[in-house]
Amino acid sequence: MSGELASERKDDHLRLAAAQQGEGPRRNGWDDVTFVHHALAGVDAGLVDLSVEVAGARWALPFYVNAMTGGSATTGTVNRDLAIAAAETGVAIASGSLSVALDNPELLPTFRVIRDENPHGFVMANVGIERSPDDARRAVEALDADALQVHVNAVQETVMPEGSRSFSSWPASLEAIVASAEVPVIVKEVGFGLSGATQRRLADLGVRFADVSGTGGTDFVRIENERRPERDYAYLEGWGLSAVESLLDSPDGAPTLLASGGVRTPLDVARGLALGARAVGASGSFLAVALDGGADALIRRIREWSDHLAALHSLVGATTPEALHRTDLLVRGRAAEFARARGIDIDSLARRAGGKDAR
Repeated sequence: MSGELASERKDDHLRLAAAQQGEGPRRNGWDDVTFVHHALAGVDAGLVDLSVEVAGARWALPFYVNAMTGGSATTGTVNRDLAIAAAETGVAIASGSLSVALDNPELLPTFRVIRDENPHGFVMANVGIERSPDDARRAVEALDADALQVHVNAVQETVMPEGSRSFSSWPASLEAIVASAEVPVIVKEVGFGLSGATQRRLADLGVRFADVSGTGGTDFVRIENERRPERDYAYLEGWGLSAVESLLDSPDGAPTLLASGGVRTPLDVARGLALGARAVGASGSFLAVALDGGADALIRRIREWSDHLAALHSLVGATTPEALHRTDLLVRGRAAEFARARGIDIDSLARRAGGKDAR
């Protein structure tokens, strides 16, 4: 694909993703999770430490700016704002897929800006699972990246007008990337979730980190279907697992998990952490802010999320994100139905802090 056509596709993706965000917050899988309120469980906010260890580094915050965009002049401007905000707040950031720039090097500056504006931050490069180990190395070098996201997007490819339907080689391709990578590899879905069986398969392939990236946020079925003349794949909208369902389905021996997909508020971040995610990523929520108010608005929003997340930790008596694993959770709705059908014990989640006698 030529650079011009590739840029046009990236602009289409940005426009359609922004349109979904413009529809406003909507109920999704995160709403199936509720913290049990214990009125005397709180701790002083000053005792809360939000830092977490991810991929061999200490992140100041347990949430991150997840993969979004790049590949055109417009998306390069967005990446610049995202990077400035990341540099100012210390939040980790992932690039959009660099595959387009690997094929069209003239588009690389629209991605490189993430590192140029954020020279000391934790940056994740991003490539598709079908790329070669050499391509993965080039992507990491292009951004001086600290980690590499490898995205898995079979559902998107199925609906994409120019998408691939050749999926059989993906496991071997991923195994080769992981074996040759000189930075940590984080396998990332693009909004359709990672089942427990998939997580187990990833571990068998040598993957140590995975972002479950579930449903409820930007829907790439909708995006790619809007690019089809007949819009004939509308029936696939909503396909997949939510991040909550993916986290509940996680088996013993799974990679260290990150979670994303429809993250709207600091409460969603806390929910993901309490369900076992090491960190939680947001894309659409931050994109909407950046498009509306630029880097300054996004800096304010990230700081607000940090303050609110610390307050939520204080409220439930958790001094660290890891301590959220010991809070009581109620799982209802579709997630509860999913868990019971899969034989997952969710009742014990409501008694982790001692049930009705929690102090």
